[in-house]
Amino acid sequence: MGAEGDPETDAAKKAAAEKALNDWLPITSSRDAKWWYSAFHNVTAMVGAGILGLPYAMSELGWGPGIVVMILSWVITLYTLWQMVEMHECVPGKRFDRYHELGQEAFGKKLGLWIVVPQQLMVQVGCDIVYMVTGGKSLKKAIDTLSPHGGPPIKTTYYIMMFAGIQFFLSHLPNFNSISVVSFIAAVMSICYSTIAWAASLHKGVQPNISYTPKTSTTAGQTFGFLSGLGDVAFAFAGHNVVLEIQATIPSTPKTPSKKPMWKGVIVAYIVVALCYFPVSMIGYKIFALTMFLGITFPFFGGLLGFFGGFAFAPTTYFICIILGVLLMCLAPIGGLRQIILQAKDYKFYS
Repeated sequence: MGAEGDPETDAAKKAAAEKALNDWLPITSSRDAKWWYSAFHNVTAMVGAGILGLPYAMSELGWGPGIVVMILSWVITLYTLWQMVEMHECVPGKRFDRYHELGQEAFGKKLGLWIVVPQQLMVQVGCDIVYMVTGGKSLKKAIDTLSPHGGPPIKTTYYIMMFAGIQFFLSHLPNFNSISVVSFIAAVMSICYSTIAWAASLHKGVQPNISYTPKTSTTAGQTFGFLSGLGDVAFAFAGHNVVLEIQATIPSTPKTPSKKPMWKGVIVAYIVVALCYFPVSMIGYKIFALTMFLGITFPFFGGLLGFFGGFAFAPTTYFICIILGVLLMCLAPIGGLRQIILQAKDYKFYS
């Protein structure tokens, strides 16, 4: 009998093919990351445009529910992240380097793909939409502010295209670790702009025309606003969709599995998340409810956060707490979609 049907030979061929694929894929081509890579990669993955919507979300939720939702989101997402870190090497001798691989292990090779991949695509498309809009708008605002004469008369559309060009370049870097410097700078910037947001609000002081009552007087409006606020918070705490990929860059041995340095970095990252999110959401709402938010984002930015935060990001971040995740996915997009419809009536595309 030839070696063609030998199980050991087949297993060796399969292992060699898998190694060749991992050596080629950008995520797993380099596995020499340190624990602090985990820290700032996770900070960068979580702290982003969503933080701009937290004061707005607090105004929709109110003080009591808002604080409860923020604390619960921090605790629950830390817990679900810990579960993913533990599941990365839950099968001896195998690492689940990508989200869909873990889904296939849990639900089967075909069903796992159908459950996970559509959600991943929605997360990535949602990220692209929100961050392209935010990046282009913020770039325009920065240039207009720094220019002595108010900046050149360039449409926001072109600023979005400039921002997209930068992202296109970064997406072609060879592997995850090659963007570690960019990720570190992004993490530092996340801390900086979060600090600027709440410090500027604190310096500005309480404004006489600020109202803490709900912005709408109708029960329906308040209900939809509350649901949209939940989606805003869910978007802000998103970032679990790249946790496995981050851990995949960390070396692993039987003595020191990857989960140890990964978890160490996660703890540091979540401390940073707390330092960024809670002051901005509470001080921003208390002192400064809506000026900065409306000034640097699109009119329906809050609606986008609420819609994508509930519909796309809640499944990947909250679903391990299955009941809460399902309820959040079903309810939060309703409020966000209503906001988009109401606020987009007078909006002109490509303005």
